[in-house]
Amino acid sequence: MTLAIFDLDNTLLAGDSDHAWGEFLVEEGIVDAEEYRRANDRFYQEYLNGELDILHYLGFALQPLAKHAMADLLTWRERFMDKKVRPMLQDKAFNLLDEHRNQGHTLMIITATNRFVTEPIADILGIEHLIATDPELVDGRYTGKVAGIPSFQDGKVTRLNDWLDSNSETLDGAWFYSDSHNDAPLLRKVDNPVAVDPDPTLEKLAVENGWTVMSLRE
Repeated sequence: MTLAIFDLDNTLLAGDSDHAWGEFLVEEGIVDAEEYRRANDRFYQEYLNGELDILHYLGFALQPLAKHAMADLLTWRERFMDKKVRPMLQDKAFNLLDEHRNQGHTLMIITATNRFVTEPIADILGIEHLIATDPELVDGRYTGKVAGIPSFQDGKVTRLNDWLDSNSETLDGAWFYSDSHNDAPLLRKVDNPVAVDPDPTLEKLAVENGWTVMSLRE
């Protein structure tokens, strides 16, 4: 098995689904607009700066899941997909996925964004394997806590290694595509690291290490 691994936000998508979910909650009046938007924007900037405390952020981001019934969450998520996610889809991303499929590669998304938000996006992209941050689910309701290790920075490497062990696979010949310097730990682990529309820090790192730099933007 040759793995083709993809970050999701600002890599396969032309935008950040996690931040967009927060914006959607504000626009739909599901959360307090001023307070939630301010916190959502602050955490997003900390992520861009490489300063995000992931557990602090998840304590904020997972609370709306815990406060509402699953039926309501699923209804809202369907609307979110149409309103926010579909406009982020990129033809070049679909073409890249097809290139790897045609080579017989196994496709995977690995993302720090939680599984509730990202699972239907992986379905749209036709990617079977998804490693995402898992919100804790008890008796059909989210608790607001994280189950296991968040797949963020070094956590992506840990979660991927667990998956490899469980599936008796390796990273031999693997590809990993990402836009963010937060993914440097995993980019360093694969044979084929690719910086996709990279942030300035990742672009510098890619040039220094001779990694491929590409764009999927239209």
